[in-house]
Amino acid sequence: MGKREEEEIIRIAKKMDKMAQKKNGSGALDLLKELRSVPMTLELLQSTRIGMSVNAIRKQSTDEEVTSLAKSLIKSWKKLLDEPASGDKSSDEKRKEQGAPVSPSQGSPEAKEESSSSNSSSKSEHADVSANTLINTFPRAPSTSDSIRLKCREMLANALQTGEDYIAIGADCDELGAQIEECIFQEFKNTDMKYKNRVRSRISNLKDVKNPNLRRTVLCGSVTPERMAKMTAEEMASDELKEMRKNLTKEAVRDHQMATTGGTQTDLFTCGKCKGKSCTYTQVQTRSADEPMTTFVFCNQCGNRWKFC
Repeated sequence: MGKREEEEIIRIAKKMDKMAQKKNGSGALDLLKELRSVPMTLELLQSTRIGMSVNAIRKQSTDEEVTSLAKSLIKSWKKLLDEPASGDKSSDEKRKEQGAPVSPSQGSPEAKEESSSSNSSSKSEHADVSANTLINTFPRAPSTSDSIRLKCREMLANALQTGEDYIAIGADCDELGAQIEECIFQEFKNTDMKYKNRVRSRISNLKDVKNPNLRRTVLCGSVTPERMAKMTAEEMASDELKEMRKNLTKEAVRDHQMATTGGTQTDLFTCGKCKGKSCTYTQVQTRSADEPMTTFVFCNQCGNRWKFC
């Protein structure tokens, strides 16, 4: 059943994306009503990224009913982050919280009346509902008056807001950024260069458009602020880069030529000039010890050289 629901959500998301690209919201209301009847889960939100599609429709639509329903859906999806603390609720109660209708066989007339009144009143709750996030399970970061620390917290929060995943997930990026910065500060006990370099590396990796999974795992709480503060460059790397490094290491070990003068033969790289794959690479530690080695690649066909980080 989960697979069928995921395919249905992906189908709706694709239609909405096309509408947003063409700036034509005709039919968006029907799609949003379809979504309202789907029992949403946090896993479905992450795998389909439907929140981004709904938010795109909300931004470009001039239809008040469309924007109102889109806001209502996004707000109800944020409540999914409370589910770990309310696992004893029935499936009907969870569906009602998400705005999904309960079938006649699943509830009494009184329950249906209560669900209807709840749905009608939800439209007026925008100002009273605050974003719920998984980071509520962690102690809130203590405040600080240090200008450097405040700026670092701001930059970390901005990095977490890269893309629009935080909207569907409902994360409090300001608090998350403050918690990550607090963990870094507690390790170094000052704001020296080591502290600043650690903050910069977190910001760079969180903003990497080729590595959205890192940002999502932090926003969802799968990676805690303390863990994020201490992750190495290799641990933060994208799956693609990790696989590339793994293959390079295997080749180097197999050929017994890691970082030698002659270099190691490989076909893992494609030359940007001649598009050939006959290359030689060497690895050199050009940065600090906790950073990965820099890979220098030489094309054996045309002589082109480049650096792969």
